[in-house]
Amino acid sequence: MPRFYVDSGIGFDKSITITGADVNHIKNVLRLKCGDKITIGDGMGKDYLCKICEIGNDCVVADIEDVFANATELPVRITLFQGMPKSDKMEFIIQKAIELGVTEIVPVMTKRTVVKIDEKKEQKKLERFQAIAMSAAKQSGRGIVPKVKEFMTFKQALSYAKNLDMNIIPYEDARGIGYAKEVIGSVAKNKSLGIFIGPEGGFAKEEVDFAMSLGAKCITLGNRILRTETAGMAILSILMFELESSMAKE
Repeated sequence: MPRFYVDSGIGFDKSITITGADVNHIKNVLRLKCGDKITIGDGMGKDYLCKICEIGNDCVVADIEDVFANATELPVRITLFQGMPKSDKMEFIIQKAIELGVTEIVPVMTKRTVVKIDEKKEQKKLERFQAIAMSAAKQSGRGIVPKVKEFMTFKQALSYAKNLDMNIIPYEDARGIGYAKEVIGSVAKNKSLGIFIGPEGGFAKEEVDFAMSLGAKCITLGNRILRTETAGMAILSILMFELESSMAKE
């Protein structure tokens, strides 16, 4: 069923009005008609089963038929601190990370980051990233639309991460897999979690040491060296399975 989001709370209204780019998508791409069913998310965890009752030039109105809690969100809010990669890899990472359940994504400029961001183009790039986040949330049926935060330096990212209950930094020289399993197994006890992934050249040792001095858990992801676009997907997949397994036991 087609899925859309509204920016503001729906409240006690009996109908929902959709505006913006989704109107064209409904009319000219999906070619939906009055009477067709759609799902509308409020971006805060509630879904509304609706029937289209009016299609105008700049808005679509749908009557609410049912309300239910979205069941796709993980019990732990995950922030992905992604070392900014080259070319369009970040777009792929944002898309897949949201499919795997992250709550927000922070592009991080590290010591070994190669790409340089023009301040004049930064806002346009962030808007592009957020549009990808919205599309990925729709596709995967998320109850929220994860946010892509503004660019941060590594130190700024660590300062931001202090507010999280736990932080993990995968690193090729970390302790063995047994310790990694122990750390992953303890994640469900927390309400928030930060994952730090380095850019193509990985993290510098002093960056990892600094993160660990602030309490981050340094773990291995196995014996192979993973690309930056693979490392985040690997740990997020593990975490998704671990957290959803813990939910099933409750």
